[in-house]
Amino acid sequence: MQIKPDKLLYSVDLAGTLLFGIEGATAAIRGDLDLLGLLVLAFATALGGGIIRDVLIGAVPPSALRDWRYPTTAFAGAAIVFFFHRFVQGIPASVILILDAAGLALFAIAGTEKALLHNMSPLIAALLGTITAVGGGTIRDILLARIPAVLRADVYATAALAGSAVMLLCRRLGLPPTLSAFLGGSFCFLLRIVSVWRHWNLPKLASF
Repeated sequence: MQIKPDKLLYSVDLAGTLLFGIEGATAAIRGDLDLLGLLVLAFATALGGGIIRDVLIGAVPPSALRDWRYPTTAFAGAAIVFFFHRFVQGIPASVILILDAAGLALFAIAGTEKALLHNMSPLIAALLGTITAVGGGTIRDILLARIPAVLRADVYATAALAGSAVMLLCRRLGLPPTLSAFLGGSFCFLLRIVSVWRHWNLPKLASF
């Protein structure tokens, strides 16, 4: 059965929101923040990228502020971490990496799809998909007073951009939207996992 693009976007967006909400709350615990800080970081990490995307394409007020289910999902992720923090802290780093890569892929695809629904060009759609995927994490790192990870290490934003590009290419080749989204998201996910496993990084100049 073919899934309509708007329903696909909504489902993927909420799934990514939950995963990034959990990640943001976990980062708050590592940063020794209180309950309010935990909620703020969960909200910012889960919804910051989508809010930036919506403002850029003129979809205002942003979906995260119009639909109560978005902040509720982000806060649900925070609640999971708060009430089960001992269990969450015991989760292996490899599992955290997989969840993060899944959230990255989901948001990259959701952001790209929403940009296409607002008649953005493929290039801009790919860029907005990347912003959706990494924007929240960047805000999280700024709130924690550290250089955003996306600017200094790992194939992260590049994986999101590549996943968006694959999705757009599949759409251009005439594949169904659902299959295109799956292939793009899978490529983003696998590229992120393999890049960490193989210690891939983008080239950079040595400081003098």
